[in-house]
Amino acid sequence: MRLELTRRGDYAVRAMLALASEPSDGWLSVPAVSSSMSIPERFLPRVMADLVKAGLVVGHRGRTGGYRLARPASAISLLDIIGAAEPDNDDRTCILRGGPCGVDGRCAVHDAFTGARNAMLHRLGATPLSEVVRTGLR
Repeated sequence: MRLELTRRGDYAVRAMLALASEPSDGWLSVPAVSSSMSIPERFLPRVMADLVKAGLVVGHRGRTGGYRLARPASAISLLDIIGAAEPDNDDRTCILRGGPCGVDGRCAVHDAFTGARNAMLHRLGATPLSEVVRTGLR
């Protein structure tokens, strides 16, 4: 996983924050999520499709349709969300050379970067969406 979010990952986290802030029986439309989180409406359906496919969100079509969380915010981690939006992250990319990190030709910072990456993944996996909503980070 890279040490920065792509725009798609950022939008996924913000969309999930919007959904987690709604009452459990409430559905939010794409325009409502877009407006509340300043996400361009044209990108949001693709992001929401990723979240539905990952089982994090349930979608309902029609005039009264929208999206809501598939399970409690306390059971969804930031890693779940980012993994749904950015499934093609390559953890083998060398941060110095830009290409694949060779098994026998490790760069000088390989071990340090791997340790930092693992710590970041652990922290993201241990941080539930409910905690982010509770602390008011948006």
